[in-house]
Amino acid sequence: MDITSEKAVWQFFVGGDLNAFSTLFKHFYSQLHNYGLRISNNLEITEDCLQDFFIYLYEHRESLGHVKQIRPYLFVSFRRALIKKLQKQDPIQSLEETNSVFIFSQEEITLGEELSEQRTTILQATLNELSPREREVIYLKYYSNLKTPEIKEVMDISYQSVLNTLQKAFSKLRNRLETAAIREVLKK
Repeated sequence: MDITSEKAVWQFFVGGDLNAFSTLFKHFYSQLHNYGLRISNNLEITEDCLQDFFIYLYEHRESLGHVKQIRPYLFVSFRRALIKKLQKQDPIQSLEETNSVFIFSQEEITLGEELSEQRTTILQATLNELSPREREVIYLKYYSNLKTPEIKEVMDISYQSVLNTLQKAFSKLRNRLETAAIREVLKK
């Protein structure tokens, strides 16, 4: 949903349109849910609070008035509601302690499409710079999902040679990718 359609949906919602409310709910529920889990680290509390939050929004929609930016408004309002609920359950727990579980998983740290394409290109070029034997071992191990003993048979080399070749290939890849990453950072 883009900003203009968010604003239009919000206006319909404030006017009492159930379809607009449903659209807001469907669009923002999972985002707010994930955010709430980071704050509370408690699925039940997060879901209860989120349901209460959407009920509150609907019941008080007429008094909400004009909101310039819907997404930030919903995140801030939900955060306040969740923290209030958490503090009501455990008044001793401070806000700092509540936010101590707010960590990012690797999946959440995603790169933009353009940056991913650049890295894919760099990785492809780096892989192609490896020796033919190193490329073959990498291909068999990671693209064909063969185990080391199977690679040994396919390439007719010793088990230790497979391990050594993988180690050399990874060492080269690591060095070249780090160098490429440093170059990219310096360009900016």
